[in-house]
Amino acid sequence: MTEKILAMHAGLQEVAPGQLITCKLDMVLANDVTAPPSFKEFEKIGVPVFNNTKIALVPDHFTPNKDIKSAALSKAVRDFAQKHNIINYFEVGRGGIEHVILPEKGIVAPGMLTIGADSHTCTYGALGGFSTGVGTTDLAVGLATGEAWFKVPETIKVNLTGEKPADVTGKDVMLTLIGMIGVDGALYKAIEFAGDGVKALSMDDRLTIANMAIEAGGKNGIFPVDDVTKAYIKDRVKKEYTIVEADADAKYCQNVEINLSELVPVVAFPHLPGNTKKVNEIPEIKIDQVVIGSCTNGRIEDMQIAAQIMKNRTVHKDVRCIVIPGSQWVYKEMIKRGYADIFIDAGAAVSTPTCGPCLGAHMGILTAHERCVSTTNRNFRGRMGHVDSEVYLAGPQVAAASAVLGRIAQPSDLK
Repeated sequence: MTEKILAMHAGLQEVAPGQLITCKLDMVLANDVTAPPSFKEFEKIGVPVFNNTKIALVPDHFTPNKDIKSAALSKAVRDFAQKHNIINYFEVGRGGIEHVILPEKGIVAPGMLTIGADSHTCTYGALGGFSTGVGTTDLAVGLATGEAWFKVPETIKVNLTGEKPADVTGKDVMLTLIGMIGVDGALYKAIEFAGDGVKALSMDDRLTIANMAIEAGGKNGIFPVDDVTKAYIKDRVKKEYTIVEADADAKYCQNVEINLSELVPVVAFPHLPGNTKKVNEIPEIKIDQVVIGSCTNGRIEDMQIAAQIMKNRTVHKDVRCIVIPGSQWVYKEMIKRGYADIFIDAGAAVSTPTCGPCLGAHMGILTAHERCVSTTNRNFRGRMGHVDSEVYLAGPQVAAASAVLGRIAQPSDLK
């Protein structure tokens, strides 16, 4: 799938792994952290943006602004958006976390080629497109020319079979895969998900899985376009799109088999996403904080799963629980469905959409020796604050149960 999309955007009949190509871009994305340095490089080129409808700017990392420096970053993005009449600019309060709102608003679609100055741009492969993170200079050139160069990646095929158990989420699927192949197991490779098991995954599951392709070193993650995809984009995507399918005789550099029916909830221990352990085999580990949200697990299904577990229960007295919806739509839907009341009644803090604590920015920073169970995507040393703090990655069901019990737990541990 990846080779076909790259070939299509390079104007070639076909491409091969290792080949260097230049591609036309369908969407160029940046946020309040990565955009300002790109703008400085862009200004040196001295041309207008290539297409003001094919650029998305989303201030989401240090927003709502936590200090004067972050306010200056956001102002740089705002000024650029106004100067170049960027159509897809999402001010605080009018969007949310970039990788949640671009699919939600129909800005990305099957067959598209998207680059973003953020490593989790690979999220959009859930919709059957090629999307990947780039550096700030590549972004600057993309803004000016609408083009980027790539080395065509090899592809790992992940064949999914079986039915996903009710207590397993897309986060568990991806953490299991990373645990199998390692954080560099897919280094500069495409990860293509296939097999009968794909249909067992909701769109929110797929977005979570594709989002974390980079945590295995992947250039991108990509899913086939099926009825689930079409139902999701039906009332969202207004532009034309191209559905790309892998050939039956497509060549892969590696094949990985995952039987979904055999999976159980897992947790990634510090300080790597690949350091996974089954929840039911973990000894008692007390925690100080739980974060439910981020571009990985801040969608409405995540909120639903967590709310169902926390309903009529209380956050443990020794735990801080922070719930961060991924977008304004998710926030409103949380309120409409009563999830916000459930979280607040349980004693959780419900935040406005932001990347916030995920990257140690604000709204949930850890001090030394504190432990956090988080539905975010990375648990590197110092990721969420002090270098002597610990982050344990998990799905929303494990995070919610852990918040209630004050230790790493799964819903079946609740009485």
